[in-house]
Amino acid sequence: MAVSPPVVPTEDDPRVNDRFLRRVAGDDGDVTLVGVVHDHPASVARVELVLESVRPDALALELPPAAVSLYRAYARDGTTRLGGEMSAAIRAAPDADVVGIDAPNWSFLRRLVVRLVADRVPPTTARRLVSSVGGATRQAVTCRLAATLTNATSVTVTCDEPIEYAVDRTDSPARQAEHEHGHVTAVQSLLANADGGPMSYRDELRERCMVDRLESLREGGSVVAVVGVDHLDAIEAGLER
Repeated sequence: MAVSPPVVPTEDDPRVNDRFLRRVAGDDGDVTLVGVVHDHPASVARVELVLESVRPDALALELPPAAVSLYRAYARDGTTRLGGEMSAAIRAAPDADVVGIDAPNWSFLRRLVVRLVADRVPPTTARRLVSSVGGATRQAVTCRLAATLTNATSVTVTCDEPIEYAVDRTDSPARQAEHEHGHVTAVQSLLANADGGPMSYRDELRERCMVDRLESLREGGSVVAVVGVDHLDAIEAGLER
């Protein structure tokens, strides 16, 4: 499977570059991967710039399916920064089929059970994994309830507050890109020196499930996927197999 050139000229804006943007070509449809840092102004701008150039059939978001309706509500409210790059993507792709591809979902839970049994995972590790999945499931259900209330009333119900950085949308593209680059480098350095343990195990399963969902979506045409930058390499490699 060949990798196509970038869909947005990288020299036009420093926030759009090969570190954060990939395109994997396929027989049915291309998948454009947009790596993001949650709520970072450079990431929000990157998503908007890509979707100005690409009009995908499907917009895949690193969100649980149950949370998508809340981010749709955020996207409809043009006065709020809630939802960061995810709600910005929904606003920028009004004609795309919006799909949440992250766990928790049934595919992830099935894979988790099979792996826990096949790998004979120690009970302590299994308990930590189950606890983590339980927390993510509660968060997804909370998002669904918040969306229901938001859609039924005139009040926007929030599940979390936007992350604040030392830059914002008023800073120059170069300043935003510089800050984001430094932030990602620092975080990845910390992760490289840390023992991922059960969370690495969980994230590997999440990435496999996201690849499977993207493979399914590309059968219907072109896809733009907005995912955390830390998942970008693994998802790209999975799609190239």
